[in-house]
Amino acid sequence: MNCCPERNPAIRVRDVSVSRGDVTMLENVSFEVGLGESVAIIGPNGAGKTTLLKVILGLMQPDAGTVEVLGRPVERLGELRRGIGYVPQIQGVDLTFPISVYETVLMGTYGNLGLLRRPGAAEHRKTVDALEKLGVIDLRARPIARLSGGQRQRVFLARALVNQPQLLLLDEPTTGVDVATTESLYSLLKTLKDDGMATVMVSHDIGVVANYMDTVACLNRCIVAHGRPDEVLDSDALAGMYGCDAAYFHHGRAPHVVVEEHNG
Repeated sequence: MNCCPERNPAIRVRDVSVSRGDVTMLENVSFEVGLGESVAIIGPNGAGKTTLLKVILGLMQPDAGTVEVLGRPVERLGELRRGIGYVPQIQGVDLTFPISVYETVLMGTYGNLGLLRRPGAAEHRKTVDALEKLGVIDLRARPIARLSGGQRQRVFLARALVNQPQLLLLDEPTTGVDVATTESLYSLLKTLKDDGMATVMVSHDIGVVANYMDTVACLNRCIVAHGRPDEVLDSDALAGMYGCDAAYFHHGRAPHVVVEEHNG
């Protein structure tokens, strides 16, 4: 991040700290994401990755620091909020709610509607376009509870993209999905990046982000390292991030990380 700074980046985070009680969740985090840039945020469990996404979305207020999104303070985004797409962790979705694939994606258009307005022809057309783009138009009538993990993730991504946002935030989008879905997801993200969309993705899949993302941020409450994957995914950066010995190496074409925990 910040390798190609722009005058008005999609995201500008400055000295952000977040605590809950005696627990420090983020500490003096600063970074920028440019339009058309794809950034992966990696780190151990409890490192603050989802918290950082919530701060960027304006869902959580930091104790200190500032956040600007699409050139405006996040607390004053107003109509610009419709320019943000968000795909939450799939395990956090209530699958008992009786809603179809089509209705799920259509809900993504509600932010553009005024109070008490119902979706019209334009919103339904966007919904069909998004379903076709993600290859799930044939599932439009199926309840989301009856989808596979990969199908469900495509539906939630379609909902996030239905308004053609400038910024896309994804929280562990490949968890629980098959290899084919993962590959198609990253292929789509590359197309969106080429179209100028900024993408921020929380991921544990270090090997994949090394191959597909522009930059990587190693987060463990604070930013341990950030830059191009080949710059930051080395043993020093990973040791600082995980607090243990770590090694990053290639076996054939697939990158791997080995972490050696210390006892005691």
